[in-house]
Amino acid sequence: MSRQSGISEKTYEKRVRRAWYLYDAGNSAYAAVVLLAIYATYFKDAVVGGALGSFYWGIAVTTATAVVAIMAPILGAVADVSGGKKRLLLTFTTMACVFTASLFFVTEGAIILGMALFILAEVGYRSGQVFYNAFLPEIATQDEMGRVSGNGWAIGSAGGVLCLLIVLAAVQLIGGGLVVRGTFIFTAIYFALFTLPFFRRIREKTARQPLPKGRELFILPFKRIGQTIRAARDHKEFGKFLLAFLLYNEGILMTLSFGAILGATLFGMEQQQIIIFMIVVQVASIPGAYVPGLMTGRIGVRNTLLFSLVGMIGAVVWLFFAQSTLAFYIIGALAGYTLTALQSVSRATVGMLAPEGRSAEFYGFFAVAGRTSSAVGPAIFGAIVFHFARSLERGGQAALLAEQAAHRYALFSIVGFLVIGGLVLLSVSAKAGRGDA
Repeated sequence: MSRQSGISEKTYEKRVRRAWYLYDAGNSAYAAVVLLAIYATYFKDAVVGGALGSFYWGIAVTTATAVVAIMAPILGAVADVSGGKKRLLLTFTTMACVFTASLFFVTEGAIILGMALFILAEVGYRSGQVFYNAFLPEIATQDEMGRVSGNGWAIGSAGGVLCLLIVLAAVQLIGGGLVVRGTFIFTAIYFALFTLPFFRRIREKTARQPLPKGRELFILPFKRIGQTIRAARDHKEFGKFLLAFLLYNEGILMTLSFGAILGATLFGMEQQQIIIFMIVVQVASIPGAYVPGLMTGRIGVRNTLLFSLVGMIGAVVWLFFAQSTLAFYIIGALAGYTLTALQSVSRATVGMLAPEGRSAEFYGFFAVAGRTSSAVGPAIFGAIVFHFARSLERGGQAALLAEQAAHRYALFSIVGFLVIGGLVLLSVSAKAGRGDA
């Protein structure tokens, strides 16, 4: 019997995993609406406008992810020692939901407010992922992690699709700026509702321990971080994997951060078209999460990641040459499949390589790799667009054509990070890494 009397261990396990999956559904709704389909283009075009909008958007994404990169390993270390992953997840989930709803108050010209509220929502969203991911080793065995992680990502993508369909119906049937802003309130409520089963059903396995007080509490996280860094000598494969992930995740998050903006700028897509495009991306990401999760047991995590990287690079290069909206939709489906495969399998890989009892800490460093990269990439992409567009305009090119050309050439910064990350990944041995753990 399980810890919940009257329920078999198998039934309890199914309920726990189902709750973990549902959290991802709410989490993905935030990403689909705020980061991908609506707020990115709303902020860039309606709040700011022009190439400057892409620049400010890159700064906002960069700032949020830099904050998470600093906090994640410290909070992860404290959570592992105190058994506080669930409490911290609740805190950051609440933060994400509250500030997502507050995006309703961002109107034309409110650039600072729009950036500040988005940064706070994004910090809550991305910090929460550190602790949500850290529960994976507690609900799945080593052999099951690839499949369970893939299932979570697939169900999460389905949750994002459902939210986008509801939002699309509202935008098409009613329309107007007020409805667009209202989607942020709806998304916050949707996110919150899907997290309830997680907080009701999942119990943290790490025993809750009293934290030291005073100076010892202050230096505890840094002691744990120092131990992890020293332990990296015995976890070389994990270190190499983190470096590879840092690089290719740069390209993934640059693509996600500017996907909707690229559609609006290069192909003149309206809000409804962008929502449909993101639905296509989310639908394609469902098999992108599930199928590679099965592949890991047959060809290994490294080869699965490499195959996905090749597909992602192909999608970005194709986008440089694409001239039609139809091509953009097809590219979006390919990118949705491959980038989800990369993220899902990468998440499972950390669980395989992390030592027992230090999952939150290692996922904290995994988050640092991801947030350090995304704390650079979006700013680089936005800066390339802004400065290249200004240069073309000074040369006599029309503003819109200059902005379009700048966005196309900025795509090669994405390709560069994907290629270099793949080269580093070639040196990683998952088998040796599991032995180290």
